[in-house]
Amino acid sequence: MIYTLIDHVQQKAKIVQACRVCGSAAQATTAARQRAKEPAICVASVQVKAAFRANQSCYGSRRAVDELKAQGMVIGRYKVRRLMREAGLKPV
Repeated sequence: MIYTLIDHVQQKAKIVQACRVCGSAAQATTAARQRAKEPAICVASVQVKAAFRANQSCYGSRRAVDELKAQGMVIGRYKVRRLMREAGLKPV
């Protein structure tokens, strides 16, 4: 909460003052920003990888969408294609 408040301050001199008022270090504010930038694990990408590997790495985006729909997950073909490309999954 404190880091969110300090993050709204734009100028460096004001950041230092805000840190002093809140009782935190400027390095902690920078570390909080770095933690916020780390990508979160996408549930869809995990399920796409699992469906891909469960079918001997031979499913492309179209068949993977059908597999995921059978499991009850609603996802579009182009999103599956993008997630497969980002994960480096290429059908054999």
